[in-house]
Amino acid sequence: MAGLIDRQARCACGSNKNFTDCCGCYIEGNTPAPSAEALMRSRYVAYTLGCEDYLLVTWHPSTRPVTLDTVDKVETKWLGLEVKRHKYNLKEPDRALVEFVARYKVGGRAYRLHEVSRFVREGEQWFYVDGDMH
Repeated sequence: MAGLIDRQARCACGSNKNFTDCCGCYIEGNTPAPSAEALMRSRYVAYTLGCEDYLLVTWHPSTRPVTLDTVDKVETKWLGLEVKRHKYNLKEPDRALVEFVARYKVGGRAYRLHEVSRFVREGEQWFYVDGDMH
């Protein structure tokens, strides 16, 4: 998979940076995402690239599935990401919410995934916990 990535292409997260200078340093490297929003964006990119290992390692162990089983699923074409809001709790700085809309197509039909995701930071590492679909 990593060999097929154009590291100089614009990152799929919508930042207008190239992949290497954006989500690539989190997905391919040992650099933890510095914020819940950065983690959410990198997880979106990981979905577009099929990087299941990254998705699992950035999912909090308390809610992480054993596998994502995306190998048997119908091919998904990811179309774009819009971050609606990100909110950090001043009383609990190691917790955050990120609301986003991800657009995609399956079998030629368009869909929108609208979620408010919960994140937690342990040490220097942010983790996806779960989310509410809208």
